[in-house]
Amino acid sequence: MAAHNELGKVGEQLAHDYLIKKGYLIKERNWRCKKAEVDLIAQKGEILAIIEVKTRSTDAFGDPKDFIDDKKINRLISAIDQYVCSKKLDVEVRFDVIGIVISGEQIQLEHVEDAFYHF
Repeated sequence: MAAHNELGKVGEQLAHDYLIKKGYLIKERNWRCKKAEVDLIAQKGEILAIIEVKTRSTDAFGDPKDFIDDKKINRLISAIDQYVCSKKLDVEVRFDVIGIVISGEQIQLEHVEDAFYHF
């Protein structure tokens, strides 16, 4: 497996563990629908949080969360609409981004709630 894929898996596990500590219930990991993959689907109270995890080894090229484009956002929205309908859920949906920079022993994690409204 390529090094960037391994880094991504480490980042997703860090995000998963972070969310658990914050009281989220992880409902799905790497959930797929058509051309979309949702890294994490988590619930906290009546909020279904859709989490995109972006992990980098450096922030020299920008913040990891800045690498989410409109095409990715539209795919996520479409996929989650199908997820919510298929599960017959009555929840508020929120799209979050967790940006992680892993540089040697140092880890920086930033959780942006309602991230699509902050872009």
